[in-house]
Amino acid sequence: VQLQASGGGLVQAGGSLRLSCAASGNIFSINAVRWYRQAPGEQRELVASISSGGSTNYADSVKGRFSISRDNAKNTVYLQMNSLKPEDTAVYSCKAFVVVPRTLYEYSYWGQGTLVTVSS
Repeated sequence: VQLQASGGGLVQAGGSLRLSCAASGNIFSINAVRWYRQAPGEQRELVASISSGGSTNYADSVKGRFSISRDNAKNTVYLQMNSLKPEDTAVYSCKAFVVVPRTLYEYSYWGQGTLVTVSS
């Protein structure tokens, strides 16, 4: 199973970006997916999560500005980021809890990070 995170870039404050986390490989189903971020010199922070049923949770710092969604047919989770602030600058990574065929065991996988830079 591989996770591919994409969509990062440089944006001005107040702008928007949409991150994608696409899973591929030997997948039976995908349970929860989480987006994390880590700014330079800071600890990794859980930004948003979505369950298999579509329930969502957000860090207080992004509530009302970020929205997480999923397209199960594409095995992809999105993080829509609006009203971006310089303090949102970080490397964003996704983590997915994937059920594999045959055994139906759940494993967690990380995607590579994608850099989001918000200029003031």
